[in-house]
Amino acid sequence: MSRPPLHLAVEIDGEGAHPAAWRRADHAPDRLLTPRRVAGVAAVAENAGFTLLTLDDGVLPPGAPPDPVGRIGAVERAAFIAASTSTIGITPVVPVTYAEPFHVSSQLASLDHVSAGRGGWVVTEEDHPGAARAWGRPPVTDSRARAAETRDAVEVVRALWDSWEDDAVIRSVATSRYLDRDRLHYVDFTGESYAVRGPAIVPRPPQGQLVVLGRPHLVPASQLDVALVAGRDVRAVTAAAAAAGTPRVFAEVEVALDTPAASRAERVADLERHAPWTDRGRLRHVGSAERLVALLHDLRGAVDGVRLHPLVLDEDLSVLSRLVLPALAERRLVARPLPGTSLRSALGLARPANRFAAAAAQEDAR
Repeated sequence: MSRPPLHLAVEIDGEGAHPAAWRRADHAPDRLLTPRRVAGVAAVAENAGFTLLTLDDGVLPPGAPPDPVGRIGAVERAAFIAASTSTIGITPVVPVTYAEPFHVSSQLASLDHVSAGRGGWVVTEEDHPGAARAWGRPPVTDSRARAAETRDAVEVVRALWDSWEDDAVIRSVATSRYLDRDRLHYVDFTGESYAVRGPAIVPRPPQGQLVVLGRPHLVPASQLDVALVAGRDVRAVTAAAAAAGTPRVFAEVEVALDTPAASRAERVADLERHAPWTDRGRLRHVGSAERLVALLHDLRGAVDGVRLHPLVLDEDLSVLSRLVLPALAERRLVARPLPGTSLRSALGLARPANRFAAAAAQEDAR
């Protein structure tokens, strides 16, 4: 029995996975945060055939001088990218430790509307004390307390996405009615640190629920559509994927490839003179494009997809788009999103029923 093709994601925040990646960028440092830069990278990823891209984020600066110390918010970048792309999924990172779930829900639902159903959400938490000061909230230092906030926030966001039924907007000119109030629902959530009464202020997303991605040790598997799993070798990744318990599993893989200008060893050594490549416990491929294709072939079947973290975006994304994805496509090892499909459809995930409408239907059937 043939194994299904892989879905490929790529992280495009900043200049790359290495903290000093900006030193090898092919543009001036002041171009990093420009709209043309953001749109250009997204276009390369979409044309290469990636299923989705992710945009890292956080309330604190991404690095310390002389490395980049600023970024534009991931949701704002995602909305901008949505207007200039047509097939690739767009999934910003949005931490929820101190953020208001009501606002997170509205932002992400709006992204799904702007992108015509290509939105996703990478759930993370803030564990640095400085994040609490930035939000003006007491620090959540206990890991269990942060996990509880994350769990509650995801539950609230998902409930708010369902607080409008699909046909709540009626736009009846004859009766001057825009909404059917009977199809709006209150969430009525009370947690340890906040309460939400709903309903949302944005209609239900086109996908019903955006695709939610996260690490299974931070977010309960029942709340995730896609688990992001790590491991320093294929065996560790395979074990983590088997234990994830989510509909889809993506492996985290950092890559440093040979380029026409320099070998992978030369590139890594050049950057290591300025800062160490942070070990995040991920599978790391430092080698040729051909060997990366072989690695992805080995991962197929153990995982549903792979999120790639290029060492230097300007250098590695070019090799990925010219050599790696075409080779995978030729061997039918990778899935390419089709025009007009949602991110859920691209990943083979069903559009979920509205929880409130389903409950009402069950009640009427009794």
